[in-house]
Amino acid sequence: MNTRETYRRTGFGNSAEKFIKSLLSIPFAFQRVEAMLYKETFDYETAHLKNSFLMLEEACKELRSSRLFLKLLEAVLKKGNRMNVGTIRGGAEAFKLDALLKLADVKGTDGKTTLLHFVVQEMVRSEGIRVSDSITGKIDQKSKNRTAKEKEEDYRRMGLDLVAGLSTELYNAKRTATIDLDVLVTSLSNLSDGLAKLKRLVNNDLGTDEKGEKFIHSMRSFIIYSEESMKELKEDEDRVLLHVREITEYFHGDVSKEEANPLRIFVIVRDFMGMLDHVCKELRCLKVPNCSNPPSPFR
Repeated sequence: MNTRETYRRTGFGNSAEKFIKSLLSIPFAFQRVEAMLYKETFDYETAHLKNSFLMLEEACKELRSSRLFLKLLEAVLKKGNRMNVGTIRGGAEAFKLDALLKLADVKGTDGKTTLLHFVVQEMVRSEGIRVSDSITGKIDQKSKNRTAKEKEEDYRRMGLDLVAGLSTELYNAKRTATIDLDVLVTSLSNLSDGLAKLKRLVNNDLGTDEKGEKFIHSMRSFIIYSEESMKELKEDEDRVLLHVREITEYFHGDVSKEEANPLRIFVIVRDFMGMLDHVCKELRCLKVPNCSNPPSPFR
């Protein structure tokens, strides 16, 4: 059967034409459709932004308050200063987090042990001793009469559990590495622009349209709600951007305004946590050293 003939006989063509004609008779029809789409997706968009800002805020708190992460940075700094005694780099008081990603590239005199392995081993032992001296550690030890090697094994086991747990402790800091801050800022700006267009449509373009009274009333109620939500989002944005700048300055010093990615610090943390996880897995497979303080492959 001829498709065109079927289309004509069933009246589909007439129905479509009537629909378009009726649609065009409505004042600002397409603007109304756009307004309804904006209203329909508003809660989803704002929820996504709120969750992203919350994740950023938690990430900043994690980095700033993590005792173990700060101790790890301190251990890296001390080891770096010991290795650079007598040079222009000796006696440093701080370093940029980028340096963490280079620790696996620096190898000791044995040609095998990396600086990252060495720093982690020192951290594992010191944390293991600290925990073993605590009430929890003492309860965990099965016997007081333990050999030196057994004690070292306890220190190593408890210390490894703690150091390996740092990756979980910085969960939000790692997740934040996937966030594109420019996309968040643009999304918030687009929502603000959409709200401005909606207000113009309701207050100006449809202000005298008596037939659209229900639509106008519905949208005015939504405008009140969305204005409050946008105000909260803007406050969230300002607060989070301040936290990001503060945490970056805390670890990196003065921040350049030309920084391509303000969240780069979280990318570094994520990549370093991946390296740390790998080292911890390797250390679990190693045998306990025969002495508590084996000679350092780094001078």
